[in-house]
Amino acid sequence: MRWGGERESSNVEDRRGGGFGGGGGGRIPGGGRGIGLGTIAIALVAGWIFGINPLTILGVISGGGPEVMQQEPEPAPRPGGEASRPAQDEHSRFVSVVLASTEDAWSEIFRRGQAQYQPPRLVLFSGRTNTACGLGDAAAGPFYCPGDRKVYIDLRFFDLLRERFKAPGDMAQAYVIAHEVGHHVQNLLGTMDKVQAARGRMSEQQYNQLSVRLELQADCYAGVWANHSQQAKNWLETGDLEEALGAAAAVGDDNIQRQTQGVVVPESFTHGSAAQRARWFKVGFQSGDLRQCDTFSAR
Repeated sequence: MRWGGERESSNVEDRRGGGFGGGGGGRIPGGGRGIGLGTIAIALVAGWIFGINPLTILGVISGGGPEVMQQEPEPAPRPGGEASRPAQDEHSRFVSVVLASTEDAWSEIFRRGQAQYQPPRLVLFSGRTNTACGLGDAAAGPFYCPGDRKVYIDLRFFDLLRERFKAPGDMAQAYVIAHEVGHHVQNLLGTMDKVQAARGRMSEQQYNQLSVRLELQADCYAGVWANHSQQAKNWLETGDLEEALGAAAAVGDDNIQRQTQGVVVPESFTHGSAAQRARWFKVGFQSGDLRQCDTFSAR
């Protein structure tokens, strides 16, 4: 990706090195979680890499749905600067550029639909941080919290994506960000509320299937972003699309289960198979059309 010199978003909040930030509280017992790329399996892998007790990780991401928690206080300013001021390192600049491109793309898409896009904030953190969905843990992977409309990322996840799941490259990282922003779009459009409302009427296995469709739609939305940003910036290079497809496949439930437990259990999928995730990103990229992302009606 030729991202140097592109506009950076002002909606990046840097909490790295700031501890848990405000509230000092632990996870809300029995509470929900944000919507993201991670599964229980990826949490176990990340727990091994980051040295965090897997039982803690499983507790943080249990619940599986976008339940909205009470808003936690914002982090206190760090010494020498405001908590919301992003550090000007290369990684944070890249994240800011990608986030800005999602703002531009989705603002135009919403404008065409006679609506106004309200962009999310993106929080960079290290280890753990308070969110409106409870205590966010890096071991659960990047996630979106509908309660505060924020995307949360510990940038060490990109090391995990590159080294453990063999999905390197700028576009692979951009896909991760765009997927989480896709969940924000679902929140704005009311899709998340509909999925959550259906949860109490379903068995766990049925809800898992609904969760898969929610995740695949976010993958498709990431592809829609890639289409529109490429038209606007022409910034993709040879191999970039393959990087995104590789990242989508890398975080497929079957791929993760095969690596971590040696057996694939389709009925436990919550995010979709490698083939499904890559396919739906490609649908969004090739069409650039939100209407083609109806994963809930697809067979």
